[in-house]
Amino acid sequence: MTDRSAGTGDRELSRERADLLETLDKHRGFLRFTVRNLTDDQAAQRTTASELCLGGLIKHVTGVEARWMRFAVGGATAMRSEPVDWEGQFRMGEGETLAGLLDAYTRTAAETDRLVEALDLDAAHPLPEAPWFEPGATWSVRRVLLHVIAETSQHAGHADIIRESLDGAKTMG
Repeated sequence: MTDRSAGTGDRELSRERADLLETLDKHRGFLRFTVRNLTDDQAAQRTTASELCLGGLIKHVTGVEARWMRFAVGGATAMRSEPVDWEGQFRMGEGETLAGLLDAYTRTAAETDRLVEALDLDAAHPLPEAPWFEPGATWSVRRVLLHVIAETSQHAGHADIIRESLDGAKTMG
């Protein structure tokens, strides 16, 4: 995890930005720690009744973070600018490796961190039309970051259950 209090370059991060980034980084770290020392086959294995596997969770969280940060920058149109494989995002596909998925997650995280350092946290966009969003609602960049933190934390918990079912290893405890 990174110490965010020192700032970036010549510019200090605001306490709020540093707190948001530190919290997100903490939960990313839990997720990464949960997949430590796994083979690709283990990362692709389903251990519960759900479709989830550890590699798929890494892939999903990477995609979620990238999509929401596109939203933070350019709204719903930007968020939907790249297609989503709604079913495949939770599985490791042919030729995917855990190392490759983790590398993509690291790149996405670095881009998010860069954007958080630069974006106006109060800037807001209307949410995309979807049954799970209140019609006409908007989210600020700050709210998007809180959502990404919640998603990452929730899926880190899912990953911990899957890992414990796989080989008994736990993230904490």
